[in-house]
Amino acid sequence: MLTIVIPPQEFYRRKTRTFEYLTKEYTIRLEHSLISVSKWETIYKKPYITTKMNSREFVDYVKCMTINQDVPDLAYEALTVDDIKKISEYIDDPATATVIKDSSGKGRGSPETPTSELIYYWMITNNIPIEVCEKWRFNRLLTLLRICNAKGNPKKMGPQEILAQNALLNAERCKKYNTKG
Repeated sequence: MLTIVIPPQEFYRRKTRTFEYLTKEYTIRLEHSLISVSKWETIYKKPYITTKMNSREFVDYVKCMTINQDVPDLAYEALTVDDIKKISEYIDDPATATVIKDSSGKGRGSPETPTSELIYYWMITNNIPIEVCEKWRFNRLLTLLRICNAKGNPKKMGPQEILAQNALLNAERCKKYNTKG
């Protein structure tokens, strides 16, 4: 969880030539989780993972991440550059020591665009308890799903490996049955 404190302050609205006031300090408690991603995707109807967000979408995602209910919209307008940097770092933090690489040593992308519904599907097919893990840090949940995928799908053999295995099996059978093949 990330906590951001917004101090009281005033805002001048050029359009209406009026002042608005944030009269007290607000604490925003944020959780980057599947629930947050799902809320954001419900609003924007596009996949969170592959979307390059503009500033409005980012602030809306911060609102979706907020777990306390008493935060007015004006408080989100008061986020500083430093606050936004902290939030971005929190979102990007993998929150795990696990690193998953493919055989070439590089990460591999999914052929599908992962949406929150697809992630829920992966959780169901891997028997991951939704009510527990949907509140996990989002990056940690994705790491768990990658592990399930890696452990559940053994490495496929290439054509050369298949030929070598078949040759070995044939040699064993020839020896066992005393034949020449």
